[in-house]
Amino acid sequence: MRLITYNVNGIRAAFTKDFLGWLKNADPDIICIQESKAGNDQIDIESLEKLGYHSYWHSAIRKGYSGVGIASKIKPNHVEHGCGIESYDNEGRIIRADFDGFSAISVYVPSASNIERLDFKMQFCHDFLAYIKNLKKEIPNLIISGDFNICHEAIDIHNPVGLKNVSGFLPMEREWMTDFINECELIDSFRFFNNEPDNYTWWSYRQNSRERNKGWRLDYNFTSYSLKDKLTRAVILKEAVHSDHCPALLELDI
Repeated sequence: MRLITYNVNGIRAAFTKDFLGWLKNADPDIICIQESKAGNDQIDIESLEKLGYHSYWHSAIRKGYSGVGIASKIKPNHVEHGCGIESYDNEGRIIRADFDGFSAISVYVPSASNIERLDFKMQFCHDFLAYIKNLKKEIPNLIISGDFNICHEAIDIHNPVGLKNVSGFLPMEREWMTDFINECELIDSFRFFNNEPDNYTWWSYRQNSRERNKGWRLDYNFTSYSLKDKLTRAVILKEAVHSDHCPALLELDI
């Protein structure tokens, strides 16, 4: 099974950049999308259906903001929109699709441009950790994919010293991610296969950051530890250029 996570930074804009052609060639069984920035009535669901995908979307109340989705060639047994906490669900942060033997979650962790949003981000993170711990009692095999807006380790960011006081690489954010991985018994699938530096999934549009590979690894495919023996490959698809992010691929024998 091939699963991709991708912050598209606007699904409608991505469609104008041949997103559908790329999706056909990449051919994932499941794609978890973040930052769709569109209501369900604004997404070309019909074109996705022509490629064989059932698609499900959880949009923010605020137009042109946030939003997550899951498109799958396998029809889910159940789709859960949100996590039951109104302040997060109003922003379209979480969607879950349940399949035989596992569930896939697309999550878009808030970014933080000021102290108020940093508090909101950290509260979301702590509540999301509790949500996953509780969910694993019912569904032990989870794939949690998305834009976490956090670089976990120094290897995941191009300038760890200079950016140590910037949200996305703050000690409290990195500590939370360590706790999230440990307490929820998860595997960072990319690092399971690759411990090399200079592997990023987001670049600023400024200063030719992408061309210079001055990036951050913000996008992850986490899996339950119970799926460890099913993992076969994980790579970053940096050649995809529909967004300031690029996709991350996970392959499993499942």
